[in-house]
Amino acid sequence: MPHFFLATVASFLFGTGLANAAGCVEGAAVGGVAGHVAGHHAVAGAAIGCAVGHHQAKVKAKKKAAAQASAAANNATTSKGPNNTVAPNAK
Repeated sequence: MPHFFLATVASFLFGTGLANAAGCVEGAAVGGVAGHVAGHHAVAGAAIGCAVGHHQAKVKAKKKAAAQASAAANNATTSKGPNNTVAPNAK
């Protein structure tokens, strides 16, 4: 049990100091618990959980950026006039 507590405290201390480590604290907490249950390997579980959580956060951020870029492109191609009507073609 002391190792689990130590791993939990360490994951919070190291995770809060890194601004770009999105998902690390959550992953470390889950990994620490899973590692502890799987045979008293809480520290290894926390380290692996941090890596997995960080990876998942990067994938989520990349998908969000792609969705925002797609939405912006769709809004730019369907520009409307001041009366919310599509502007007529000028001849």
